[in-house]
Amino acid sequence: MLLVAMNTFVFSMGELWGKNTDVRLFEQHVRAVTRALESELRAATLPPAARANASPVAPQEIRPTGGATDTLLTFELPAGTRLITWPGPALPEVVCSLQARPQEGLVLLWHSRLETRFDSDPPRETVLTPFVTALAYDYYDAALRRWTTEPALKKENNGQATAPQRIRLKFAHGKLTRETVVALGNTPQGLPNF
Repeated sequence: MLLVAMNTFVFSMGELWGKNTDVRLFEQHVRAVTRALESELRAATLPPAARANASPVAPQEIRPTGGATDTLLTFELPAGTRLITWPGPALPEVVCSLQARPQEGLVLLWHSRLETRFDSDPPRETVLTPFVTALAYDYYDAALRRWTTEPALKKENNGQATAPQRIRLKFAHGKLTRETVVALGNTPQGLPNF
């Protein structure tokens, strides 16, 4: 009787565990991508990548391969990142930008300032995840004490794009959808360079 009870328990647990595999795997993927992006953005906002009173994550004009120039959220990683594979030896001082593309997902555009044709060649591209369907930007209005979400980077009266305080990633796979928020930190005033 004990063996029958143990077999029943083991098989029922296996059935329960395998029932929502797609949901569990999708949620695990969403968490992993969000954590990886948070880690890279945090690295960009701390010394030696960032300087005091600077905006380490800011909008910048980028020209992707085969595309028109676009204003993308850009940040620099002095030591590079494990998310990319170099065609040769890895270089430091990597400038990265984020772009959500229909049918492709979340794309990381990147190149090193040490490359000989940094200013003329378009950045390389790596798809971080094919499941991101949209990238939105959250801005906090201190006067109104509320958050607003914009589908594109907000522009000031002079036409300059403004850096958001958070980015919002929308993931979709079949009928499954999730939304995550990644905070963009600013370098505090007087941060020691260590």
